Amino acid sequence: MSRILVTGSADGLGRAAADALLTAGHDVVVHARSQQRAAGLDTLVDRGAYLVVGDFTERDAVRRIATELNDAQPLDAVIHNAGVWSGPAVMPVNIVAPYLLTVLLRGPRRLVYLSSSSHFGGQPSLDGVDWQGKNAGSYSDSKLFVTALAAAVARLRPEVLSNAVDPGWVPTRMGGPGAPDDLELGHRTQEWLASSDEPQALTTGGYWYHRGRLQPHRAVQDEAFQDRLLRTLAEETGTAL
Repeated sequence: MSRILVTGSADGLGRAAADALLTAGHDVVVHARSQQRAAGLDTLVDRGAYLVVGDFTERDAVRRIATELNDAQPLDAVIHNAGVWSGPAVMPVNIVAPYLLTVLLRGPRRLVYLSSSSHFGGQPSLDGVDWQGKNAGSYSDSKLFVTALAAAVARLRPEVLSNAVDPGWVPTRMGGPGAPDDLELGHRTQEWLASSDEPQALTTGGYWYHRGRLQPHRAVQDEAFQDRLLRTLAEETGTAL
């Protein structure tokens, strides 16, 4: 069984994934942004999940979580599930935090990044992006960036299985009650990529939707764009991949 971190697991897709992985017998690390939100994870912690708490809008909190996890039993996989739809936290939570965790965490050999079909509407431009979260950012841009990050990690770390997943528009707190996609299918692909030994799950550099590999935005596989993104994030955070 694997030790798997699921970020943003207090509710929605993250909680569903953490619950399913625990049920399957995996050693799961759950995450909440605050102690108040963490209280909702008590049932998973009672079943054996390890809890980390930290607000992903704060880079020091991301670094503290990474240090805590590096000092504990090594992780086998990370599902970068935490995300926000709108507001100033979009870039800090959706791309800066996954980038920092990717750089700082030692050991994981499987990385799964939550993308979205909205990434097709993103602009492959890094000019004027508010990485600090002082103003609202584009959700579509953030998902294009994190999908490109997944592809860059697959290219630069061949020993790591790195993939991006579109979970669909599902009826979670973020997706809203009228979302048309299947909530159950929405979390199965990331669990599969994080833990399965099936041949398809042992591939890297993919963009997935319901266990089918799709073609992402063309900028995702543009190595020059990937490199610009990595340089910008390294300069912004003072931490290079």
